Amino acid sequence: MNIEKVAVIGAGVMGSGIAAHIANAGISVDLLDIVPKDGGRRNAMAEAAIAKMLKMEPSPFMHPKNARMITPGNIEDDLARLAQADWVIEAVIENPAVKQALYHQLAAVCRADTLISSNTSTLPLSVLTRAFPDSFKHHFMITHFFNPPRYMRLLELVIPAGLNQDLLDTVSNFADVKLGKGCVVCNDSPGFIANRIGTFWLQTALLEAISGNLSVEQCDAAMSLFGIPKTGVFGLLDLIGLDLLPHIMQSFKQNLSANDRLSLICAVPPLLQSMINQGLTGRKGQGGFYRLQADDGNKTKQAIDLQTGEYRLSEKCQITGVSHKAYGLRVFLDGCGALNRYAWRALSETLTYSAGLIPEIAADINAVDTAMRLGFNWRYGPFELLDRLGVDWFVDKLTGENRPIPGFLSSRQSLYRTQNAELQFKDITNHYQPVPRQEGVLLLSDVKRRGPPLLTNTSASLWDIGDGIVCLEFHSKMNTLDPDILDLIRQSITLIKQDYQSLVIYNEAENFSAGANLTLLVPAILQQDWTTVEGIIRHGQQSYLALKYAPFPVVGAPSGLALGGGCEILLHCDAIAAHAELYAGLVEAGVGLAPGWGGCKELLRRWLAFPKRPGGPMPPIARTFETIALARVSKSAQEARELLFLSKDDGITMNKDRVLADAKARALALAKNYQAPEPAVYVLPGKSAWAALDMAVHNLQSAGKASAYDVEISRQLAFVLSGGDTDITRPLNEQDLLDLERQAFLHLVRQPGTLARLEHMLKTGKPLRN
Repeated sequence: MNIEKVAVIGAGVMGSGIAAHIANAGISVDLLDIVPKDGGRRNAMAEAAIAKMLKMEPSPFMHPKNARMITPGNIEDDLARLAQADWVIEAVIENPAVKQALYHQLAAVCRADTLISSNTSTLPLSVLTRAFPDSFKHHFMITHFFNPPRYMRLLELVIPAGLNQDLLDTVSNFADVKLGKGCVVCNDSPGFIANRIGTFWLQTALLEAISGNLSVEQCDAAMSLFGIPKTGVFGLLDLIGLDLLPHIMQSFKQNLSANDRLSLICAVPPLLQSMINQGLTGRKGQGGFYRLQADDGNKTKQAIDLQTGEYRLSEKCQITGVSHKAYGLRVFLDGCGALNRYAWRALSETLTYSAGLIPEIAADINAVDTAMRLGFNWRYGPFELLDRLGVDWFVDKLTGENRPIPGFLSSRQSLYRTQNAELQFKDITNHYQPVPRQEGVLLLSDVKRRGPPLLTNTSASLWDIGDGIVCLEFHSKMNTLDPDILDLIRQSITLIKQDYQSLVIYNEAENFSAGANLTLLVPAILQQDWTTVEGIIRHGQQSYLALKYAPFPVVGAPSGLALGGGCEILLHCDAIAAHAELYAGLVEAGVGLAPGWGGCKELLRRWLAFPKRPGGPMPPIARTFETIALARVSKSAQEARELLFLSKDDGITMNKDRVLADAKARALALAKNYQAPEPAVYVLPGKSAWAALDMAVHNLQSAGKASAYDVEISRQLAFVLSGGDTDITRPLNEQDLLDLERQAFLHLVRQPGTLARLEHMLKTGKPLRN
């Protein structure tokens, strides 16, 4: 059985978001809701939800055209359409009576082989199906998506006894491959896994912050040391919505035993209730623990004082001198300061609570860790963090404070280990089991357990991933590109020529590459060391050109940010196997520069060869100019294809864990009878094109849409893309275009406007418009 059509009932935030993400997968989906009471358009609820999503940022859609895959409807007129659905997802209000009434309607129209599931986050499966026959239960389950469905990778599954195995396999595979989800099987317990632990952590961290007389910035900074996302505790609470917290707490209090530790801390703090009463409900309201306040046309970030409830200017908290290695984290948690004690209390309470929930909420610790990584974006799940800190150290510290030791930790065994190059976890019987991998998943972290890299330096490594394919991994800060990476590229080419078939460029960090390392460039500019600057540009140009014309195929496998030089290296690959969440762009204009490592020539080449472009020499130049001058960044891999950062033949993989395997398969396919590409030839108009682009830029400046320095950058970019002093009768080669890129770069890098942009970016992380 294949899933070719899906229906979602309930067009609220979650239901519509689920429908949008299914549409992102190229699957047609019906979105149904109730008929409005005002007697207007009968599909108004679903239609309004689709229209709202098209205006949202970040967008639930990977491309606006995906909205066409959603057909709006209502449950009075359109339930019969569900007879064609392979999967029906219920996402209506958390009211058992409302849900059960809908299930009776669904049972009457859906096929026996249609999976029906609920997106409930709080109601047990046993409650939902209490009054239904086994015939219904055999094709019903809970599939709990996390918000926003496009971006959060977790899908919690609660599976009833007797569920049709084929249905389970089909929906699990569909969610994994088509939707990019990490499917985690949970027990039928309140809050399942992630919300149960996540709610306990948030409430504990909030209460400890208030009692410790600390600032929200201090607490969020402390949590980030342990792999918690930069939103921290209070940024996340603002994102969730403070007004939802009392309802979440009340639900847990009703469904948990009275002596459960979450039940004991469910009371809403007076500060939080006061904020809710004032409309301070987080990002969707007038502010939350943080807010942006307009002041003379500028927005300043404010934070609430946890003691007074008054806003003040937010002050960034930087915790220095703490190593992120296990020893450094233990030293920090052993410290006597208020912030050290806060971090220990919040984390130790959360970790011991998690350890006490096995096997109540899940069969094993791997399920719990996966759920917290994918559902809350923790870098480490609670048991991985425990193992990182050291179980022995943790138990000793609890013992020293006369606190109870969870039975699961009493053996003091490591929770994870590597045995025969295989990652294993400790089960509830104190035996070790292999961490399961789905078929088609290849992780670089698993490859690394097998042995050392083939080549390595401080910024990059080369790994053998089997079958004659090697993987080049960047591991500098933000995977920024520096001379060490460029050196390893050249060394890798030499090695692959001798012993291997193909190269994949991939890493498992959050971002593929944030571009060239600007911190190496600025000192040379300040010292006016133009020889060093030119050397960096030549080094990058030559390294990327060597990759392009290597006698073996090169496949880029990016996810997250691929900016500047990170985008340029992809443009020099034979093929790309991209994660669906790819944010690629040639953004050099934002720091006062033009692409200097071949980005101009490669994007121009793609537009010149694009079969659907308008005729004549100017349209491809204009499209390339527009993309680079405006520093356009794709909001997905689908948009990257539209911008020609990806070709029509490049693959898009929805599940990040499958990107490396897909890239390897593409590299193997290309290796058969591989021939390096023919050198490109550019026929460009020269000065006439430059003059046309220059006029367009000055018109934008006159209209207030381009700054004075935008004009200077654009003039240099126009000079490169038009071919410089050439004309239509004199073809140019790639080296000619690279020389023009280098000339434009070296001109701009000498300008005070560029230095101002570079320094502003390094200081604030934001572009300067000067």
